[in-house]
Amino acid sequence: MIGKLIRLERIIDRNSGKTVILPMDHGLTMGPIEGLVDMKKIIDEAVEGGANAVILHKGIVISGHRSSGQDIGLIIHLTGSTSLSPAPNAKVAVCSVDEAIKLGADAVSVHINLGDPSEGIMLRHFGEVSRQCQEWGMPLLAMMYTRGDKIKNEFDVKYVKHAARVGAEMGADIVKVNYTGSPESFKEVIEGCPVPVIIAGGEKLETEMDLWKIIEGALLSGASGVSIGRNIFQHENPSLLIKTIGKMVHENLSINEAVKMMSSK
Repeated sequence: MIGKLIRLERIIDRNSGKTVILPMDHGLTMGPIEGLVDMKKIIDEAVEGGANAVILHKGIVISGHRSSGQDIGLIIHLTGSTSLSPAPNAKVAVCSVDEAIKLGADAVSVHINLGDPSEGIMLRHFGEVSRQCQEWGMPLLAMMYTRGDKIKNEFDVKYVKHAARVGAEMGADIVKVNYTGSPESFKEVIEGCPVPVIIAGGEKLETEMDLWKIIEGALLSGASGVSIGRNIFQHENPSLLIKTIGKMVHENLSINEAVKMMSSK
């Protein structure tokens, strides 16, 4: 569908075929945490850094609307829960595809926690969103995680590759998963998923080097980019960090070159 292709080109670089996404849906889950107090400021940083897209909840779209300067791809998140809930892993519908279209979205995203007692409800909603996205030519990003009593380690490749495959089976155009810790193991995830796979950044890492190693390992495995939140928006210089990550993703910048680039701040 030409409409979907046009929208995908707003969130994926045409030349590299990869993407750098800044997810900022954390405010619903965790409140106005560090880095997400002033949304216009951090979205300006994302634009300046050259991120391909941002992920926002519907009520925050106006805060980052680009009335001047360069635009940025907009992915509207359709599911949510709060850390205050007795069941925080049970994501529910909080927005619809048609609402996202009216808000000017280039894509929509859903968050699924496989292994949670409410997995069936989340998958049913995922299926309905997928159907609507197909009808409207709207790209769909699926954030696929494994969290529940049966999950011993959510970074274990056997769980991550299953989660990625579920995303593809359900009709996602892009799947976001945890990095499994090594290029060798993450290659299994890529091989078992017939749609582009990008990695999550997860919780704030101790050092930039930890981040570089994760990004490099994922890219060596064949990942199509990154979707990194706290490790970017809680950094002292988000714009420079995004530029550096962008060079790694789109231009194969090495870790040593990334270190030099960041030291120029």
